[in-house]
Amino acid sequence: MLTNLLNPSKNNILSLERKNELAAFQKAAGFKFRNLSLLNQSFMHRSVSNETGNKANNERLEFLGDSILGAVCATLLYQSYHDKSEGELAKIKAVVVSEEVLSQIALDLKIDKMLLLGKGEQMSGGRTKKTILADAMEAVIGALYIDSGYKCVFDFVSRCIKPQINKVTGDDFHKDYKSILQEFCQQQFKCYPEYNMVKRTGPEHERTFWIEVCIGKTVYGTGKGRNKKSAEQDAAKMAYLKINT
Repeated sequence: MLTNLLNPSKNNILSLERKNELAAFQKAAGFKFRNLSLLNQSFMHRSVSNETGNKANNERLEFLGDSILGAVCATLLYQSYHDKSEGELAKIKAVVVSEEVLSQIALDLKIDKMLLLGKGEQMSGGRTKKTILADAMEAVIGALYIDSGYKCVFDFVSRCIKPQINKVTGDDFHKDYKSILQEFCQQQFKCYPEYNMVKRTGPEHERTFWIEVCIGKTVYGTGKGRNKKSAEQDAAKMAYLKINT
């Protein structure tokens, strides 16, 4: 189904060991591919292409999967949250499809074990890199769409994403403002917030730390706490609320 969208190499013969690994992955993920070579390609990082000269890698699948993921997530949010505005839905979606969340889902699915990496990338810890994990997750989504169609990929993505949507919209979401602000900045500003110590007050046993958070060159919030961690959380909360009110 939809195989005309991609033409993976027919000469890509999989070993019995790799077939068994792919079978175990599919069983755990809850789907079954018609074209195992296509699933295998979704795990193939470009570093393999660079080292072997084989043009096949997962970048095109990732491109497709990114759009499919966005469509499924938008549909779930639209159907579930009738009282939220377009802006509110967009903010939730930005967190749910972020690199941080996707890389964690990839780890939960054990995609790190399935990755095909060049020697250099392997040596530099590629299996633990969030970007590579998130990209592979999107590539799997793209491959599943090509292989089995939208309904199958919608069901798979829903199983992965719904818990994340519930987490984002639940009561616990705003407890870790530092993480939330970081995800928001990545999506909206393509940068990370920076935290700087402003001052420390009080005696050694009763110190108060003052931290400011900057996005770009602009200070968005200043927080205080008994330690740097709590001060950064307070600053992140101030910044997040300032941006979103």
